[in-house]
Amino acid sequence: MSSLTFLGAAGTVTGSKHLLEVDGHRILVDCGLFQGLKDLRQRNWEPLPVDPASIQAVVLTHAHLDHCGYLPRLVSGGFRGRIFCTPGTKELTGVVLRDAARLQEEDAKEANRYGYTKHNPALPLYTQIDAARAIDRLQPVGYERPIPLWSAGRSGDGVGTDPGRSGDGPSVEFVNAGHLLGSAYARIRIGDKLIVFGGDLGRYGRPVLPDPAPVSEADYLLLESTYGDRLHISDETGEQLAGIVRETARRRGKLIVPAFAIGRVEELLYWLKRLEDEQRIPVLPVFVDSPMAIAALQFYAARLNELDAELTDNARLHSGAARQVAAFATERLVLVASPQQSADLIASRQPSIVISSSGMATGGRVLRHLAATLPDSKNTVLFVGYQSAGTRGRALVDGAKEVRMLGRAIPVAAQIERLDSMSAHADAGEIMRWLSGFSRPPRTVFLVHGEPVALDALAARIRSERGWPVHIAVHRETMSLDF
Repeated sequence: MSSLTFLGAAGTVTGSKHLLEVDGHRILVDCGLFQGLKDLRQRNWEPLPVDPASIQAVVLTHAHLDHCGYLPRLVSGGFRGRIFCTPGTKELTGVVLRDAARLQEEDAKEANRYGYTKHNPALPLYTQIDAARAIDRLQPVGYERPIPLWSAGRSGDGVGTDPGRSGDGPSVEFVNAGHLLGSAYARIRIGDKLIVFGGDLGRYGRPVLPDPAPVSEADYLLLESTYGDRLHISDETGEQLAGIVRETARRRGKLIVPAFAIGRVEELLYWLKRLEDEQRIPVLPVFVDSPMAIAALQFYAARLNELDAELTDNARLHSGAARQVAAFATERLVLVASPQQSADLIASRQPSIVISSSGMATGGRVLRHLAATLPDSKNTVLFVGYQSAGTRGRALVDGAKEVRMLGRAIPVAAQIERLDSMSAHADAGEIMRWLSGFSRPPRTVFLVHGEPVALDALAARIRSERGWPVHIAVHRETMSLDF
């Protein structure tokens, strides 16, 4: 008997966690944090409906916080199995979890210091020690290399309990999803049945990463629907970004870009470098003020074979430290390392481009940049990724005249811009293009990782155009699978 329970990313875009139960054994696919609305964030503090110690293995599709950020909490709660992922995901997850734990501790400390908390004392969701323990459990597996999720005849060894007979246990295989370095679909095979966990689906014809690999079959498919109700505006030449840079420079303002530290920063730098090389924007200082993004750049450089061919050829012309950022190095690129450098940059009124995280303005160094620049109309704040409901980023793109951060209200006079063309998530057309590669229809397509309007729109389109059965997942709902 098998079942699937949706513990996150059901009716919302964050908190991805999907519990697969097979003959009494448990596999958790993704283990992410909820973000955005307070009611969603509160779920991070709620216990899971199953004991973490009863989960045999975790399968991780990629390193974004809404897919991996709950792992330290799972481990501190008693999980002792392996966390299977690609090598690229292992490297980036280490960066993400260390940074997330540090921010959790710093935010709790600051809340206690300045008294903007109802808790006495405020505590971090998890600590840096918890993060280190989770990172120790990451088990890298190369693309398209099926591997058993546990070994028959072994128990209590951090792998999982004996599923009964040798060779009868499930296996996982990772397929490149083109969404982030190391991102993957997870194909879990149980006997002669196949369930594909889509993770996040990348895009076609974008720089930095290759197109998402095709998948030909699945008995059950979990499919993201972040942009299931819309098409991205095409900007193949980068002119929209160029126009925003030129206009901000004309006003002698700062351009602040809240960006996901892993994945989005690399594409931003690619475009800024290209626009500079083509002399379509003025050469400005470009500051990357995110230790996590700087660390991630090194991992991108170390895995050139997984990147787009154009970047690979560029980077090979360099050696040593220059190679680490060669494909992304604008003429006046500055990697901000220390807190003092960050503080000096915040105080500066020099026209410049500042890329900092987090991408939805929910925390991190970008908050202090925003607090300093939002009140001045000569500045611009540019959002280049999805903004979940309840985040400061969503409030700003929706036209808020004031936002609260760092314990105070900040007036909004700066220009607020949004670029969906740089999204790393497939739009509705690209999702349908990917589905066209299936040679037979799944028994059921489970739609996850989307808000209600997007979920409904994509479900209707799949039913209409492909005639496949579709089910929109509900939080903590359990579905029986014919395995």
